[in-house]
Amino acid sequence: MGIIRKTQSIEILLAEFKNTVEAISAIELIKRLNLKLNKTTVYRVLEKLEDDGVLHSFLGKNGIKWYAKCNSCTHSKHFDTHPHFQCLNCGKVDCLEIKVNLPNIPNRQVEISQILIQGNCESCCN
Repeated sequence: MGIIRKTQSIEILLAEFKNTVEAISAIELIKRLNLKLNKTTVYRVLEKLEDDGVLHSFLGKNGIKWYAKCNSCTHSKHFDTHPHFQCLNCGKVDCLEIKVNLPNIPNRQVEISQILIQGNCESCCN
């Protein structure tokens, strides 16, 4: 992990991820934090935390950017190459701890892959 200055903005934003394993959309973070941080600050802090290997991002349904806590990432390398699941009913998004093997592509070197699986979560299936 890179060197993170523990500014008030960083502390406020990290608190949103402290007690959850679910991903949170940038839009939802802006709504939750609108009395504490402005929109520009939220995006700036998210970018910083992603650069430092604290959070990773991916695109969800409708191209909305989502953020989740990293696992063993650093400022120089992200290891979050897992798929994400988005419930089509309640909208919940989370990281799937399963390995997906990407095919070898001739004359290409894959650096980043985003896999979004959509369906109904465990709560909505019951």
